[in-house]
Amino acid sequence: MEINPGAAEFPHRQIAAQLRERVRRGDWAPGERLPSIPGIAEMFGVAKQTVQRAIDQLRVEGILITKPGSGTFVRGTRRRMNRLSRGRYGGHRGYHADLAARYRQQLIEVGRAPAPAEVADAFGVADGSELVVRRHLVRTEDAPVEVGASWFRVADAAETSLERAEAFGRPLYQEAEEVIGRRYVSATDQISARQPSREEAEILRIRPDTPVLHLLHVAYDERRRPIEVSQATWPGPMTTLTEEYRIPAPTPDADPDPGLVLG
Repeated sequence: MEINPGAAEFPHRQIAAQLRERVRRGDWAPGERLPSIPGIAEMFGVAKQTVQRAIDQLRVEGILITKPGSGTFVRGTRRRMNRLSRGRYGGHRGYHADLAARYRQQLIEVGRAPAPAEVADAFGVADGSELVVRRHLVRTEDAPVEVGASWFRVADAAETSLERAEAFGRPLYQEAEEVIGRRYVSATDQISARQPSREEAEILRIRPDTPVLHLLHVAYDERRRPIEVSQATWPGPMTTLTEEYRIPAPTPDADPDPGLVLG
């Protein structure tokens, strides 16, 4: 491995590109430890600080993970998921057994809390209004991959199962439909990219400068009244959001230009 000192690209970026390519082609498998920073510096003939910058870049991209006292490893998890409106509820509004097999969701808090601004706006209430919240953490075998929360009006959820710290043997929305007595009919998703809060970075075990993807999901009844507002935050570099859909066929237009008279 070598760098080109005459190239316009900075040396640490050249090193990052070569390490990235080696991971991509499988020279280092997921979970495998890379050589030490002094060792990589010797391979490239550069200072250790240059290699550290390259490692930092690949950590932000989600390719590598550093475990204090153990070294730098190829990250073993890249979460591919479908959690937009259609993916959450599924074609048959049923439980996603495949997701349950790959990811473990842990309920970490249930209670009443002040509504954050985006949740309050979705419900049409004042910032800080008291709502019922169910917070959760989703993990794979080796890492946390999602921190999230589902919010309900106190009038809908008070003294019901939604306000108890218990897991359900079915999706949350099915429990909410039965408890609240209103069916989820439509939903909207708003996805944004931002820097994590300090708490999010600690829970997700990412650097504070690692971008996250944030989902605001609002589910409505038939009268367009919000039933549930949920949030989910994922490490951006480790998350791929996908949605598959059909593209409508073109509709023949008998008269493409009504103002044109054909003689």
